[in-house]
Amino acid sequence: MKYIYKRILLKLSGEALLGDQNFGIDPKRVHQYASEVAELVKEDVQVAIVIGGGNIYRGIDAEKTGIDRVSGDYMGMMGTIINGVALQNAIEKEGVYTRLMSALDIKQVCEPYIKRRAVRHLEKHRVVIFVAGTGNPYFTTDTAATLRAAEMNVDILLKGTRVDGVYTADPEKDPDATKYDFLTFNEAYNKGLKIMDMTAFAMCQENDIPMRIFDMNSPGNLKKILEGKEIGTLVKA
Repeated sequence: MKYIYKRILLKLSGEALLGDQNFGIDPKRVHQYASEVAELVKEDVQVAIVIGGGNIYRGIDAEKTGIDRVSGDYMGMMGTIINGVALQNAIEKEGVYTRLMSALDIKQVCEPYIKRRAVRHLEKHRVVIFVAGTGNPYFTTDTAATLRAAEMNVDILLKGTRVDGVYTADPEKDPDATKYDFLTFNEAYNKGLKIMDMTAFAMCQENDIPMRIFDMNSPGNLKKILEGKEIGTLVKA
């Protein structure tokens, strides 16, 4: 196999599906993601995906609208399910089988998340899309991604974002920000770099899961990473 990783987990934010829109799902963006994932699966890479719901609703912002945090988080989880259904549909149109697995019980739409079943789906080269986060309030989809990455025993966690790696400051606000090609978990923590929330970050470190942060919106980047090219920023122990 020409790829250096056999099993990966791809973390996509809900905002990644916005494209040039302010709300909702950009069909062109979803199609791009689906075609890149499908190409890898057809070449024997096992792909799991965790997707956020920030393009629809962010639970952490709930209190600003008078909704309590717990209710807001559940609303956000349901947003991830909507995104998961859209991504599932797009990937299957590329000729690849998928399974949508939810941490919340919604059997008319998704399978319940069961670890052994999820692993078996991956072994059968089905894309497994994990939705509804961890099923618990106060936990982000970043935490869900690291949890599922550990449970699935993936080779690497790939976090697709709108920027091409980790910077000393927000490159969209600071023109002098410089990019890191490599960081250890301790360096990232000591520098206060906001790569993921602290729960997710600690889980990656404790389980020795390497993480690469990269620009998913540049077509071909996902494949280049699996070919061993130094795209984005690598964070590991």
